[in-house]
Amino acid sequence: MNRSKTFLTGLILPWAISVLAIPLANSTADNWPQWRGGKFDSISPETNAPAEIAVDKNLLWKFEMPGPGGASPVVWGDNVFVTTVEGGDNGDDLSLLCLSTEGKLKWKKKLEGKNRNSRDSGNSASPSPSTDGEHVWAMTANGVVQCFDMKGEQVWSKDLQEVYGKFHIQFGMTSTPVLDQGRLYFQLIHGELKRRSRETSVGWVIALDAKSGKEIWKQERKTDGLFENRHSYASPVLYRDGEIEFLVTHGGDYVIGHSLKDGSELWRCGDLNPKGDNYNYTLRFVSSPVCAKGMLVVPTAKSGPVLALKVDSNLTGDVTDKKQTRHWRMDRGTPDVATPVIYNEQVYLARENGVLICVDATTGEQIYQERLLADRHRSTPVAANGKVYIADRKGKITILEAGRKLTVLSTSELGEETLASPAISNGRVYVRTQKNLYAFGDKSTPE
Repeated sequence: MNRSKTFLTGLILPWAISVLAIPLANSTADNWPQWRGGKFDSISPETNAPAEIAVDKNLLWKFEMPGPGGASPVVWGDNVFVTTVEGGDNGDDLSLLCLSTEGKLKWKKKLEGKNRNSRDSGNSASPSPSTDGEHVWAMTANGVVQCFDMKGEQVWSKDLQEVYGKFHIQFGMTSTPVLDQGRLYFQLIHGELKRRSRETSVGWVIALDAKSGKEIWKQERKTDGLFENRHSYASPVLYRDGEIEFLVTHGGDYVIGHSLKDGSELWRCGDLNPKGDNYNYTLRFVSSPVCAKGMLVVPTAKSGPVLALKVDSNLTGDVTDKKQTRHWRMDRGTPDVATPVIYNEQVYLARENGVLICVDATTGEQIYQERLLADRHRSTPVAANGKVYIADRKGKITILEAGRKLTVLSTSELGEETLASPAISNGRVYVRTQKNLYAFGDKSTPE
């Protein structure tokens, strides 16, 4: 096991930070209302999540999916929602499914627009749905957003490409919107693939009223990023700690904070892609930022850097060269697809090559680095009750004990390609593969 220190530059703050969950709206312990859960941090507050996942021990049910998809399931009460391709691997149609927590289909609604397959098993069923217990919202990579009530009746539909312009993005708009306090927030970051460009706009940051679909505000997303870096597959995240709140967008060589009131830019940070002769024209972002109190951890791509920004009153304007806004910086080791997780004072980085890096959230010092998997990480890890759940591309599920020592509690093999992130709700772990949706939990616990 490698316990050497990660290469750090910039400022490491001498005082400790409290890496705690940020209080946000629209969540209870039993629900997992959107991708990364109720607090956008991939952490469940539940205390009865299983320490083992095994088909022959605690599989409650599995439901055969009508086609593949990277969208993660979301859960509210007795409802499990997931979007999917219809008709197998080469299907053209897209659907939103509502299952009961007993694994029975309640209803299925065909979604507008057609599926488009892309490389590496990607398709239009990549953005995850979200719900507040009264409505459920589904977006697909073709840019159509639809709202349904809990019985499956459509409330509204909006084609973002018709309103905000055609998407110029290689593999579809796979970014998952954020649902918060009656609003849906979107980052639509895309642009023409040009090695040299004078254009500074790469789409829009948008807030819609969740119940009506009406626009609340829109703001241009500005960047000097070039070529493939004008495309982002990352998802926005919302920071709120009781005193400071903002929306975070990620792409085009920058991470940017936006006012929730009107979308205006509050701050931006570069230092994610080297300028000049060392500029990487293909450092597009897929992995998304993650928040904890007083901290924003920002990944990049392709073994690039990871930044930990300090969230306080100094985080304003262009902070690219302001070292006082850094908790720490790693020069290399970022996840490429999976989003980082901040849990129990550690940051977990599930890298593209199957390696897991664990660093101290306060200092950025590497605690351990270990190859857990023989295949790639695609799904984002989730955490609950002192455990971290990690799924690899081939469907191997590893459960770790969270802490400064690498302790594997269990491993299991589903043997099915897995791109989606797990969901944790009511003592269960839901795992969506390209073929099935699985529910694992204590069989002795009543529904």
